[in-house]
Amino acid sequence: MKKTISIVVPCYNEEENVVPLANALRLCFKEQLPEYQYEILFIDNDSSDKTREKIRGLCKLDKGIKAIFNAKNFGQFNSPYYAMLQSTGDATILMAADFQDPVEMIPRFVHAWEEGYRIVIGVKTESNESKIMYALRSLYYKLIRKMSSVDQISQFTGFGLYDQGFISVMKSLDDPTPFLRGIVAELGYRRKDIPYTQPKRRAGVTHNNFYTLYDAAMLSFTSYTKVGLRIAVFFGGICAGLSMLFGLLYLIMKLIWWDRFPAGMAPMLIGMLFLGSVQIFFIGLLGEYILSINQRVMKRPLVVEEERLNFSEQPGQDACENSVLEQPAQAVSEDSSSKQPEQDAGENSALEQPAQAVSEDSSSKQSGQDVCESSSLEQPVQDESSSEEV
Repeated sequence: MKKTISIVVPCYNEEENVVPLANALRLCFKEQLPEYQYEILFIDNDSSDKTREKIRGLCKLDKGIKAIFNAKNFGQFNSPYYAMLQSTGDATILMAADFQDPVEMIPRFVHAWEEGYRIVIGVKTESNESKIMYALRSLYYKLIRKMSSVDQISQFTGFGLYDQGFISVMKSLDDPTPFLRGIVAELGYRRKDIPYTQPKRRAGVTHNNFYTLYDAAMLSFTSYTKVGLRIAVFFGGICAGLSMLFGLLYLIMKLIWWDRFPAGMAPMLIGMLFLGSVQIFFIGLLGEYILSINQRVMKRPLVVEEERLNFSEQPGQDACENSVLEQPAQAVSEDSSSKQPEQDAGENSALEQPAQAVSEDSSSKQSGQDVCESSSLEQPVQDESSSEEV
C-alpha cells in the first residue's frame, strides 16, 4: 500500500497562486514521487477575493485535494497549525501558497524522511526579498537565540516535513497559542535541516506588516524566554542601588558645600523622567506576558470551521481517478464497471442537459484511467458560459 504525504497550504487572498500551486504539486508527485499518494489540504483564512472559489473548483476536479474554510481570520499561526492536526498522511508537509517555499524541495524532504528523520525542515541561507527585511529577520533570530531557553532555529519559517508521530504529539499539547517554530526546537526530535534560497513571491502582495511581525516576535519572546522579566528585576535592583548611592552622595555634598551647592530641579526631573520611562517599558512587557497567559487560560479553539470539502474521500492520488467535473452547461457520465457493458439503460444513461451532454465509452476497459495523469486541472465552467482554464 502506498504511503500518503499530506501537503498543508494555508492561504489568505491567494487567488492567483492556489491553482498553479496545486498543478505544481500534482506534477511533482506524478514525475518524482509516483510511489506515494498525496493529500493536498488548503486552509483558507477568510479570504476576501476569489481564493475560495478557486479552491472549490480544485476540490471538484480532484478528490485528493481537500479544503477547510475558516469562519474568520484566526491568524498566521493558528490556521496552519490546526490544518496540520487535520492531516491524515504518514507525513505532513507545511508550505506557503505564494511559491516562496519551493515545490522542488518536497522530494528532498521525503527522501530524508525515508532515511529515518522524523522532522525535515527548510532553512533559508539567502532570500530574494528586501535586503533590509532579511537583515532585520537575521538580527531578530540572533537576539531570540541568545535570550531563549530553547535553541531557536534561525531562518526557519515552518516550511518542512513532519512525521505523523510528531503530529500526534502536537495534538496532545492542546496549546491555544501554538508557535510551531518553537515547538520543533523544544521537543528535540531527530531533525535534518536542508538549506535553500527563498525565491520571490510568484504573484500578489505579502500580507505581513509591522503588526503581524511584532505579534510573531512577541509570541516567541513570551513563550520561550525568561529574559524580559529577569531584566526587569535586575534593572530595578540596579537602579534602586544607584539611586540610594547618588542620594547619599548628594546629601553629603550638600552638607559640605551648603551655600555653594544648589539643590536644583533639573537633576530631579531628568531622573524622574528616566525612571518613569523605564517603568512604562517594563509594565508593557509585563502586559505582553499577561496577555499570553490570558490567551492560554481562556482555552479558545484554534479555529472555527465554516466548511470543509472532500474529507469523506480517501486521501491520495488514486482518488482522483473517479472524480467527475460537474458543470452547469455540461455533464459527464462514466461507466462504473467495465466488466458489465450491458447494464440496464437507466443505470448507464448520461445526465442530459439542455446545453450539452458528454458521454464516455461504457465498453472501454480503461474507464478508470488516471485523470490526474491525462489532464491538467480545469476549473468548473462559470455561470453564463464563462470558463477559466488553469
